[in-house]
Amino acid sequence: MCGIVGLHLRDDALRPRLGALLRGMLCQVSERGPDSAGIAVYGDDSLAPVGQATVSLLGTDPSEVAMEGVTVASRGDVTLVSAPVPTEVLATRVAAALPHAVIVGRGPGLAILKGVGHPVTLADRFGLDTVTGYQAVAHTRMATESAVTAAHCHPFSVEDGVCLVHNGSFANHATIRRELIGDGVAFDSDNDSEVGARFLAHRLAAGDDVEKGLRRLCERFDGFYTLLVSTADSFAVVRDAIACKPALIAETDRWVAMASEYRALATLPGVEGARVFEPEPEEVYSWTR
Repeated sequence: MCGIVGLHLRDDALRPRLGALLRGMLCQVSERGPDSAGIAVYGDDSLAPVGQATVSLLGTDPSEVAMEGVTVASRGDVTLVSAPVPTEVLATRVAAALPHAVIVGRGPGLAILKGVGHPVTLADRFGLDTVTGYQAVAHTRMATESAVTAAHCHPFSVEDGVCLVHNGSFANHATIRRELIGDGVAFDSDNDSEVGARFLAHRLAAGDDVEKGLRRLCERFDGFYTLLVSTADSFAVVRDAIACKPALIAETDRWVAMASEYRALATLPGVEGARVFEPEPEEVYSWTR
């Protein structure tokens, strides 16, 4: 079933409230995925310094990070390692220095927080009320086809901070995974949602923009799904042709938000004056900073 929420701020005056606003949204969809949750945050310098690459890790402790030229932060069970180098350079260094750790996110100025447990408990463990920034997406998970582990939680963040959360299922993800592996794409998990994230990142690397990449995804992937995708400068939503998975979008001059249920949007300031609508099937909706 799963629950999706996301918030893209247009008004910088709201940046100090990003985490608190997202927490209110996340808690409203916790019943849709009570076993685990994940959050992606853009623009919080204390977690992922702007202008630097950040790698988010599970299975290690901050005290184990003995690398020169990096800064280290932690929230919950996640350790965040940042440095002023290209993202994949940092990811390679981290993987070599900490082979037992699991990379669950990577990107410039992007922190990924994941954990097993009730989303409200995890929000407190992550200190979500104190998080700042300009954009965040979150996902509550009800596992049906894979183990309940933090590594399987959404969001899936891949090259250059392409971040995807997914409600639904892909029917032909194994075929597309094999094709991507043939093109040299490496995977961090066996989750079908990561295939969507890797496919989109592969298309962006080939020159597509986010909208074109998502249209290509709709052409290639079979199944029932709602996707929320973010990058460092974009926020986008798309549903499959049947559009049976729930999604609502609300937009004001201060923010754009997406959620699986209206009650998650009802917590936002000024929602009474928002344009609220249900996204049309296979129509890509996107906003850019």
